Amino acid sequence: MINSGTDDYYRGYFGSYFSEYLANKEKQDARINCIIFLFILTLLLAILGVSRPIFANTQHIEDVKLAQDTEKIYLQENFEKNIKNKYAGAYVSFPTKGVAHIKKVKYINSKPIKINIVELNTNVNPYLKIQPQIASTKLNSKSSVRKIAQKQGAFIAINGGFFKPQTGVPLGALMINGEVLTGPIYNRVGIAIFEENNKTTFKMDNIAFDIKAYTKDNVVQIDNINQPRMLSTHTLLYTPIWGAKSPYAPKNGYNILVSGNTIKKISANPIEITENDFVISAPKPVITKLAKNNNYITIDIKIPDNLKDARHIIGAGPYLVKNSQIYVDVKTQKLQSISGKNPRSAVGYKNDGTFIIVTIDGREKASVGMTLYELAKLMKNIGCEYAMNFDGGSSSAMYVNGKIVNSAQNYEGIAVSNALTVSEIYPDEYQLSSL
Repeated sequence: MINSGTDDYYRGYFGSYFSEYLANKEKQDARINCIIFLFILTLLLAILGVSRPIFANTQHIEDVKLAQDTEKIYLQENFEKNIKNKYAGAYVSFPTKGVAHIKKVKYINSKPIKINIVELNTNVNPYLKIQPQIASTKLNSKSSVRKIAQKQGAFIAINGGFFKPQTGVPLGALMINGEVLTGPIYNRVGIAIFEENNKTTFKMDNIAFDIKAYTKDNVVQIDNINQPRMLSTHTLLYTPIWGAKSPYAPKNGYNILVSGNTIKKISANPIEITENDFVISAPKPVITKLAKNNNYITIDIKIPDNLKDARHIIGAGPYLVKNSQIYVDVKTQKLQSISGKNPRSAVGYKNDGTFIIVTIDGREKASVGMTLYELAKLMKNIGCEYAMNFDGGSSSAMYVNGKIVNSAQNYEGIAVSNALTVSEIYPDEYQLSSL
């Protein structure tokens, strides 16, 4: 009996089989054909079985991408169509996707007014970044709107909030990339810009920061940060971005230099502010309380709850439109002196992602300017649900694609403290995938 588990068995069996196979040409051809056919069929089935989910997945990705591209094209085409209908008769150009520049002339009481409008939509183009910028690395600096825009690589810019002409220090709230640079004045209105999940939204409100200095035994309320002194009784905080030195202390008051959270110097004169240091300038009783027992001092700045997640804030005023209604609160915001016909700058928004930037030419025969109420009416008529006035007059300047497009003073506008800029910034992975 042969043991089928031995090598001799297999050698004997297959040897006899192949001898018979090689001796029989008819069998040989038929078997070869059969083997080849079965082999090819098995291989094809294996390939199809593996490739079907791969091809299906690839097709799904391509379908999703096509749908997204189609939606983007539709949004852009719809955006352009709506802009052309909205501003029929005006000169309209599209600097990039989701952005329109409009030039038009309006007549009030038979007097001409030249208007420049930039209308953009962050839902049509989510890569648009809107943020304030200062003229230099310190607050006590000035530059043209064009230079501020070019320094940041922005293709749209408008002059921003009020500032002290002698020094360039912003007069009002300013926060950039989450860092509070200056505090508000008279609780004036500001616009907050939020960035979350590649989506930009806006909120307009009266701005108030709650700033406190803490020691082991005391809490001191600070009236403002990096602002010129308005009252001798105010307690003010100065940080390195203010400039090389703090201002003089108030009459009968002192400045204290805090480094590493401990007091290093007390003086009535300006004190040099280096990186990571700060100066508190206050009346003598406040300084005495802070300096007691050479206290460890910390600073806390609280943003209002409805604005605490904002990326940027820029203040000016007054309101022009609030809740889709004309609302010009010049008296509350102590801005009665600027209510007459002047060159103007303004911004507004709708909750659908629309952001609107406007300049009005003035003080010339070809364009007489607008009052704040006339400006508010314009902002409401072009669709703003919220709008506010920026610094105007000789500061008013709008930059679009390398050019100042309004009739700014001296063709460029005067040097200003800050500007609101618009850039188009794509994420790194988008750029890489597009190579």
